[in-house]
Amino acid sequence: MIYGGDGLGRLPANEQGQGKAVFVPFVLTGEEVSVSVVEERPGYARARLQEVVAASPVRTVPPCPYFSRCGGCHYQHTSYDHQLRIKSDILRETLQRTAKLTLESELQVHASEPWAYRNRTRLKVRSAPDFALGYYAFGTHDLLPVEECPISSLLINRALETVWEIGRVGRVPGTLREVQFFANHDDSALLLELYIDRNAPPDDFRAFAEALRKVMPQVIGVVAFQSAASNEAEGDRAPLLNSLTGPGLAFGENQLAYKVGDNEYRVSAGSFFQTNRFLASKLLELVTGGRKGGTALDLYAGTGLFTVPLSRTFERVTAVESAVFSYSDLKHNTPRGSRAIHGSTDEYLSKIAGNSRFDLVVVDPPRSGLGERTARALSRLKTPRLTYVSCDPSTLSRDLRVLLESGFRVEQAHLVDLFPQTFHMESVFQLVR
Repeated sequence: MIYGGDGLGRLPANEQGQGKAVFVPFVLTGEEVSVSVVEERPGYARARLQEVVAASPVRTVPPCPYFSRCGGCHYQHTSYDHQLRIKSDILRETLQRTAKLTLESELQVHASEPWAYRNRTRLKVRSAPDFALGYYAFGTHDLLPVEECPISSLLINRALETVWEIGRVGRVPGTLREVQFFANHDDSALLLELYIDRNAPPDDFRAFAEALRKVMPQVIGVVAFQSAASNEAEGDRAPLLNSLTGPGLAFGENQLAYKVGDNEYRVSAGSFFQTNRFLASKLLELVTGGRKGGTALDLYAGTGLFTVPLSRTFERVTAVESAVFSYSDLKHNTPRGSRAIHGSTDEYLSKIAGNSRFDLVVVDPPRSGLGERTARALSRLKTPRLTYVSCDPSTLSRDLRVLLESGFRVEQAHLVDLFPQTFHMESVFQLVR
């Protein structure tokens, strides 16, 4: 099994006795399968599963009726325990291959509730020839109508059902392109973000918002943004700023109060926040628990998930965030005595140029990782401890190679499964020097 959800196998041998490598989704290690080749390149092929000839003993029946047709999940055909083993093996192999790192300490794995864990779900909308709400079908940009999503929270699923009901009677405007549901910590309140055609008057959505809030009082707000069609992949951590043209028009509230442990955060429409409602506290504990000192630096700080608790145990915390909406929340959430800075990590690091000392640096970059320039700038910082929160093992391994060469070593390694049923994984690496 490889990162991305596919299985890596071999096609039958050719006349030269060689079998080309083939990537096949929805298979498991050790299985013999019948496939149809859908793409052939000089060094490899991609194929579609036709039949499982010899099944793995850990293969299970997927509980979701859309699995394998929907592009969101990749591992529902096996047990959750086995999913964790797959991810652990992939993380270890990627670290060894790219960073030349063999973990000396144990890789600690933190499991999630495997279902109903998502607090944020974004779906496409079709208005003609008939209404439909759904995800992209696997491997395409064709809409697959979806009426339930078992990895999303119960409140989000109720809202899905309600939007379908409103849409079937023609009460959803034809200029709606996407809708994002965002539920709070205890699944008691819901904020909707609507992404509409750039030339659509946002006020056209007032009737839709009022109808939805009348049926579901848990919907505390509906915010309409004029936006282009989104190219964001499911689970992408990048903020929505690039597709937004303004603060949006709100019907009701435009923000949620979200609690993680003893901390409460304001999270506005358009801001990024962690999507797993069961593991947010564990992630917070792994990054901030037991950490204290004089100064800390929180880079890619988002709305301040780590900044807020660090501000209680450090004399001064500096938090840096580039996205407009997330920075607004970060500034609101950051306690007095700490500082929120609006700008990119690269800009901030170039200004201080390694002249500042921090007792702890926390980085939580998007899927693209730090990049060599930022990793080298971090290496020059006067800090004995750096915590790297990653959502992509490939970019993590690339960046770790630079950091390890500069004298850091891995003290602890954690796999935090924020995305069950999918190939996505979160990890937390505690580095010291």
